[in-house]
Parts: sequence; structure tokens; C-alpha cells
Amino acid sequence: MTTSDITPYTVHIPPADLDDLHERLARTRWAADLPETGWERGVPSAYLRELAGHWAEGYDWRAHEAALNAHPQFFTTIDGAGVHFLHVRSADPGAVPLMLIHGWPGSVVEFLDVIGPLTEPAAPGGTSFHLVIPSLPGYGFSGPLRETGWTDGRTAAALVELMSRLGYERYGVQGGDVGAFIAPLMGRLAPERVIGVHVNALVTFPTGDPAVMAALTERERARLSEMQKWQDQMGAYMQIQGTRPQTIAQSLLDSPAGQLAWIVEKFHDWTDPAAKLPEDAVDRDRILTDVSVYWFTGTAGSAAHTYFERFNDPAMWQPKERGTVPTGVAVFTTDVSIRPLAEQVHNVVHWSEFDRGGHFAALEAPDLFTADVREFFRALV
Repeated sequence: MTTSDITPYTVHIPPADLDDLHERLARTRWAADLPETGWERGVPSAYLRELAGHWAEGYDWRAHEAALNAHPQFFTTIDGAGVHFLHVRSADPGAVPLMLIHGWPGSVVEFLDVIGPLTEPAAPGGTSFHLVIPSLPGYGFSGPLRETGWTDGRTAAALVELMSRLGYERYGVQGGDVGAFIAPLMGRLAPERVIGVHVNALVTFPTGDPAVMAALTERERARLSEMQKWQDQMGAYMQIQGTRPQTIAQSLLDSPAGQLAWIVEKFHDWTDPAAKLPEDAVDRDRILTDVSVYWFTGTAGSAAHTYFERFNDPAMWQPKERGTVPTGVAVFTTDVSIRPLAEQVHNVVHWSEFDRGGHFAALEAPDLFTADVREFFRALV
């Protein structure tokens, strides 16, 4: 492996692509709402139409493109797939290498507000980080996947390889949502190299052990009920992407309004319940930047296909031995993580619960996210 295998990367969306977006938005056919209905049936048309109007007329992609390009970015190819990543080193020579892994419908945009706080030299006794923030294979600036078989395990192996290419022999990993699946897998693949795994939005699956289930607290049982409610009322996107990704890919790749609705629904459903609208939890231009990344890179379909791989990966659902890498879990308001269930699978040494912030923790509560990451890794270095 030589340094030539990693090349500098700059985000630049061609003007023609911006024009195409604006033209498509202007030609959108808007669905009508049924009387006296709201978010319980999906994104209300009036809300979506107003947000799309802002995307077309008020949102400045070039300003947000420049914000991305303010950080060093690179591109490499691993196992036949492109991997784009930000690599932001701290001025502290003793900083800990740390990979941050986004989920769906996220992107590297999720972490823009925590790059500065995590890389700045820490106070005495604190911890600072050299950050590696990849676009998952098949997502965002990594570009669409060109073949099947990109399971979470294969993605984890690719990200372990990325850290090797960067010369990091010992490092931490943080992940949320899909990243909370991939980060622990990296620890299982390279336990001698991964010093710790920190996760948020961790899904903890029910166990068949009657003793464990009987010992759950009232609060833990409530989270189990919330998980069932989520599957029954909010899991349609997962079933579609996990079973018929190519069908939804056509809609998402052809209609920016459809892509916007597909993602902004999650910013409504998964953010802190105290927020009535998505932009009450996350700046609306930051949401539109995330949506724009999917739109301009044409990766909505590719990302959907990774759900199919997850659904059909035998290794994903087979019983596993308990992981050995120290694991920290941050639980925000909409998370359904249950500690006794997590401890059956992970070596949980740190557990934090917060009363603000939701699924998109680094976007919604960057201060809490940053502090918890620092606290967890401070005990490991």
C-alpha cells in the first residue's frame, strides 16, 4: 500500500446538477392531504411543499459545500468500493485516533458540529482526537455500490482496512444507527487494535432467556414496548429498503421532493419529542445538506440496497459470543437501548442516559455527544 492509493478530495457539485434540482422541484406534482390528517400518515404535503420551496429558493448549497471543504477530505478504493472520508487531525500529538460512523439517513454531515470540539487540544486530564469520518460504502461521496454483497461485516472490514492505510494501529470507534451495528463489528474483527467502541441509537434485540426478561425494570419494559410500536408504526422504510430496494430506488433517484420526504420524515419521527417540527431539533439547512448529499451523489438506492444485504445476511442474525472490546452506550430520548440486553452481546463498561437529544445525537445535542465520547475514551487511554 502506498500513499498514492489515497487521494485528496474536494466536493464540487456541477452547476448543471444544481439547475436540474431546481427544475425538478419546480415541476413537482404535490400529493393532497386527506382532511384532518397530519404526521401520523407521513409528511404533510403543506409542510413538504414549503420545505422544498426553501430548498429551491432559500438554501445555498455552495455555502454548505464550502463548509464541508473546510475540512481535509480524501478518497480511496477498498475491496472494489469507493470510500470517501474526512481526516481531521488534532494539534495535540497525543490525541487518540477515532473513527466516527454515520447511519441512515445520515452522512458525514452529521458530525460537522463535533469536529472542532473533539479535535481541539483537551484540558489537562482530558482527551482529544484525530478524527476519521467516512462516508459508508454506497453512501454519499463514496458513491453508489456496483455489486451486491456489501453486508455490515464487509463494511466493517473495509473500515478496519482504512484505518490501517492511515497508519493507525490503535484507535477508537464511534457509531450511531447503522454505525452502531458496524462499530462493534470492527471491534470483533480487530480486538487487538480497537481500544473501545462508543455507540448511540443502539438497537438491543429481545432475548429468549426468561430470567433476563423477567428482571427488566419498568423503564426497560417501556422501551421494549416502544420498540414494538416503532416496528408496527414507523418501520415501513426498513421493510421496503430491506425487501424491495430497487423499487424505491427509482422513486428516490428521480424525484427530489420524494427524496426529501423520505428523509425528513425520519427527522420528525426520530428527533427529541420536545421538537414539534424537524427544524426545531436540527437546523433546517443542515437537514437539507444531508438530503442534498444523497440527491447529488445518487446514493439513495445504493443505501437502500445495504438494508437488503442486512436482512439477508445469515451472519447478522446468528448468535454471537459476547464481544470483548470495552463498549460505551449513550442513550438519548428516542433510543430503545436496554442495558441487560446490550450486556449479553457487548462488553458494556459505560452507560449514559440523557433527557434531551434524539436519534441524531451529534446533530441535536453535540455538547452532550462530545462530552460522553470524551468521558468514555478518557478511561481507556
